[in-house]
Amino acid sequence: MSGESELFTTLRQEAHVEFEEKRSVFLGHALRTDTEEEAQAFIKALQKQYRDATHNVFAYLMRGELIARYSDDGEPQGTAGMPVLDAIRKSGVRNACVVVTRYFGGTLLGAGGLVRSYSHAASLALEAAGIITYEPYDEFELRCGYSEYQKYAVLLENVGALVDDTAFEADVRIRYAVKRTAAESLIQKITEMGYGRDVPNKTGERFDYR
Repeated sequence: MSGESELFTTLRQEAHVEFEEKRSVFLGHALRTDTEEEAQAFIKALQKQYRDATHNVFAYLMRGELIARYSDDGEPQGTAGMPVLDAIRKSGVRNACVVVTRYFGGTLLGAGGLVRSYSHAASLALEAAGIITYEPYDEFELRCGYSEYQKYAVLLENVGALVDDTAFEADVRIRYAVKRTAAESLIQKITEMGYGRDVPNKTGERFDYR
């Protein structure tokens, strides 16, 4: 993920939704997939699960726009896979795969109806999966006395830091992560509050969200 931009928007969880249009049933499925192999595995699993369906249309988008694939799976060209891919793009997410399963209900929807239905199913699935934005966080370890611990705990909460672990030993060890944009000012505040005795030590970095 470090090769992505400073902000990385993707899906929180797997999701499955359903709606009906003129007796055709559409099932939307969405999942975060970080590789093409993960996307293909998701697609194949759903194709197997819904092998009795009329169509299993899919699209996925990864690594910005470097990897973008879709399939109409027998629907008229441009009426299924591309609308699903467009829904992913418009949502702003990356590293995501969406499969829309259709059970034909006997009534033709026409090209416009198909585009709207596949796009709607994809959008519903993406919304149900939850869209989250990851940001770069810096990880720190802070050691302090018991008398200072409470004021640091309040400060960390106020600036939105993520406390990963707190160990109460001879002193208190707090392991936390904070957005990179706030890391320097937080170090300064802790240093000032502790009169230079308690200085956070950077231990790593990661992408996370709050």
